[in-house]
Amino acid sequence: MIIDSHQHFWKLDLPFDYAWLREPQHAPICRDYLPETLQPHLSNAGVDQTIFVQTQHNLEESRWVLEMARSTPFIAGVVGWVDLASDACEDQLMELKSDPLFVGVRHVTQGEPDENFIVSPEVVRGLKVLQKHQVPFDLLFYVQHLRHAPTLAEMLPDLPMVIDHLSKPKIREHQIDSWKRDLQAAAKYPNLYCKLSGMVTEADWTQWTVQDLQPYVEVAIEAFGPERCMFGSDWPVCELAGTYHEVLNALKTLIANLTPGEQAEILHQTATRFYKLKQSDLRS
Repeated sequence: MIIDSHQHFWKLDLPFDYAWLREPQHAPICRDYLPETLQPHLSNAGVDQTIFVQTQHNLEESRWVLEMARSTPFIAGVVGWVDLASDACEDQLMELKSDPLFVGVRHVTQGEPDENFIVSPEVVRGLKVLQKHQVPFDLLFYVQHLRHAPTLAEMLPDLPMVIDHLSKPKIREHQIDSWKRDLQAAAKYPNLYCKLSGMVTEADWTQWTVQDLQPYVEVAIEAFGPERCMFGSDWPVCELAGTYHEVLNALKTLIANLTPGEQAEILHQTATRFYKLKQSDLRS
């Protein structure tokens, strides 16, 4: 079994903020991406289930995708959004949590002007609401935010958190030292996990190789162990640099020397545990 722990949908005529898609470098993916667009890729790659992850700071996106998910068998869960800094955070969370396909929350932390946004008192208050209700949180960081992961892990020891896209190391520039130090520090906390995702778009979009990704994957797996690492495609963003099949095959190549059990952890078991997916919920 393979679970893709990180994919997106968007529909450009919806009243959401898709301004970033209209930037020139994103022109190749500035079009609608919906379940029927993804289904052939999953079938060709042998992927069974996916986790949708939010792109909008908007409850309406979460509602829209949860409605789609009810009629889309391959969607095992939806990571939505709530306003962590709002007094309405818990009410918003309870609304989403009433849907069994809702499995987590994310905020696009990398886009916040304040590098310390995620550790601000009002946001930590919201994260404590997630901890109270045991709703996992996705950390979308750049390298400069990664230093906050241990701080969050100490303040919120019972909140499962996953670092999306390995915190976007500078693969294109072959920089690893400061990222490696901070990732290893984060991995010391058992409630922190890591998604092996989003790498090809941090590498050279036109000339990346599996070998370019290898040092980063090796560091992550050594630090977290396979039992806290999970595969994610970051589709359709990945299409800027590679096909769905190429992204999955690259990771399969990079973990080929692991035992079958360790590969199974990365390819589906970690995501199943982290997002609390029940086998009965994994529809086919």
